[in-house]
Amino acid sequence: MPAAKPPVRRVTLRDVAARLGVSPATVSNAYNRPDQLSPELRKRVLSAARDLGYRGPDPLARSLRRGRTGVIGVVYDAPLTYAFADPAAALFLGSVTQAIQQAGLNLLLLASPDGAQPVHTASVDGFIVYCAAEGHELLRAVLERGLPTVLVDQTPQPQAAQVGIDDAGGAAAAARCLRELGHRQIGVLCLELAPDRHTGPVTPRREAAIAYRTTAERLRGYREGAAGAALHLFETGQNTPEEGEAAALDLLRQHPEITALLCMSDVLAHGALRAAQRLGLRVPHDLSLIGFDDLPSSAALNLSTVWQPTADKGRYVGEAVLALLSGETPPDVSLPTRLVVRGTTAERRERSAGG
Repeated sequence: MPAAKPPVRRVTLRDVAARLGVSPATVSNAYNRPDQLSPELRKRVLSAARDLGYRGPDPLARSLRRGRTGVIGVVYDAPLTYAFADPAAALFLGSVTQAIQQAGLNLLLLASPDGAQPVHTASVDGFIVYCAAEGHELLRAVLERGLPTVLVDQTPQPQAAQVGIDDAGGAAAAARCLRELGHRQIGVLCLELAPDRHTGPVTPRREAAIAYRTTAERLRGYREGAAGAALHLFETGQNTPEEGEAAALDLLRQHPEITALLCMSDVLAHGALRAAQRLGLRVPHDLSLIGFDDLPSSAALNLSTVWQPTADKGRYVGEAVLALLSGETPPDVSLPTRLVVRGTTAERRERSAGG
């Protein structure tokens, strides 16, 4: 039996220093503080490191010495694909990333649809809670970690910073617009009310147990703005065009008296437009429709919607994270929304017998 080969000794920073006849601190500066060396000396250090096979400082050891990981966890209680499939989420996360990259930080997506385990075990410097049901174990686990935390569109907590938007004000403006156009039978395609991914008509009991602040605030705004009109609520299990299309088909078939739809996201509204086409309903002649978010793609569809400053929200969240890591207390932020009227809204008209 051949003898086992002895383990190959890993080349260290001290080996590079010995090769060049410089101090270990000089080699360390070439990687961590390059401004402390002349360009010529840094080039010599990196060249010698390559020749010896030195790969640079161990990032784990470096983070342990500093007491920082350089990572911020983004927490949401939805499947991992949500961050990539939802255009508003992708825009938000991109803006957060731009804000924190200046400090050498990175984002770690912690999708936790089934529990809080990823939060308990994550090696991070802080958290951004992007989507979590009120009272859910996920939110409790984040707060129990005691790390710098920013809540996004959540109920404020004394131990965390808060960044949100005027959901209720934007929703009220949308509903008021439809009411003033004469619509009295209005359908509402709702985002999730609770983490169980239920789909279907919303009962009073279900509405009373809403666990997501965004859904609750938008629904509160709709009820305020549509005072005097009948609202027919339908919950979607996920924020996708397919869910929006299926929900709109069910709702409009169950309630043919509906002449307008309020959608809690542009993604759902995009699906509702397809449903109207399948049902032979002309938008806005037979059916008016208003979304929420004002995604870049919505202008091309001529969609009336509620604009929210998604990119600005991400930037404020990133700045709040940096402030907390620096020992500062950032102010809570509530950003404005506004109604953008385009071509999917019109005065209510009586439908012909054929549709």
